[in-house]
Amino acid sequence: IDTIDKELLLEGKQKGYGDRQIAHMLGCLESQVYNKREEMGINRVYKLVDTCAAEFEAKTPYYYSTFESDMETADGKRYSDNESIVSDKKKIIVLGSGPNRIGQGIEFDYCCVHGVYAAKECGYETIMINCNPETVSTDFDTADKLYFEPVFWEH
Repeated sequence: IDTIDKELLLEGKQKGYGDRQIAHMLGCLESQVYNKREEMGINRVYKLVDTCAAEFEAKTPYYYSTFESDMETADGKRYSDNESIVSDKKKIIVLGSGPNRIGQGIEFDYCCVHGVYAAKECGYETIMINCNPETVSTDFDTADKLYFEPVFWEH
């Protein structure tokens, strides 16, 4: 892990390899890959899925994470183009139930939706993280922000 260069590690992340997979290939611990990424400044950014195809402003934007190279300004400053804007409001994150299976899953999604509604009533900004776009919890009017992510610790 000590000899891997930033470009190669970034390319692996951009192609969808998880830290665990990279660790397996390099023969090291997953935590070492994570720490190396942090040290190199290789972090995920969040991009907007424009549900209105730029015809109208999206009311509830959907986000996904990705890894990209830093952008550079004319004066040489480097930055990541993160499209998820952080507000000053207190936040509640609700982890979605993931994929539904016959006979199981819908009741978990129901609980997620009502958890979001309860948090909204208490004045919180609600953030739903789910990997299943076919659930009620991922409807555009359920949460204030929606992230389509694998329900996995690395995300």
